Amino acid sequence: MNDFELKLPKPKIEAKFTSALNNADIEELCDATEDAILVDGGFGWINPPQRKKLVDYWKGVLLVPERLLIVGKIDNVICGSIQLIKPARSNEAQSHLCNLTTFFIASWARGYGLARMLIQEVEKEAKKNKFSVITLEVRETQKRAIQIYYQAGFKKSGENPKSVLIGNKYYSGYYFYKDLIKND
Repeated sequence: MNDFELKLPKPKIEAKFTSALNNADIEELCDATEDAILVDGGFGWINPPQRKKLVDYWKGVLLVPERLLIVGKIDNVICGSIQLIKPARSNEAQSHLCNLTTFFIASWARGYGLARMLIQEVEKEAKKNKFSVITLEVRETQKRAIQIYYQAGFKKSGENPKSVLIGNKYYSGYYFYKDLIKND
């Protein structure tokens, strides 16, 4: 290190399950969501919705007992999330699996290992809730997310060539799963 280089402290990175969000948390989550939508197309939105709609969305997530929210933070600022969706209680045949959704990290928070931490935390929550399989769908254009899923041990199980319609163009959705029993 020469005299002109600055040694910055390593940021505090964490991923954890949450059952409550305060107003500051919701604002940070909305900021990160808007960024992710603008950079990657987000998780279903093509363009960021009005702020009130985002605020209502995140408040609503915590009201649904079938949704488990895990947030990612860097230096105590929420910059990403991942959710597990439990199957309907009436669906005995699929009571062993849960679905991963709304996995994103704000562009400024990428490259710190947070994606891996979020996946590890979601797997921990899935096992704690007695699920043995996690499923998900990801748009073909989300190359980095696909790479992350492969690196985490997910396996591609199918494709829907008309999963997403943006403008007049269809995009494929890829289906993945992970067996949590075999991967212990």
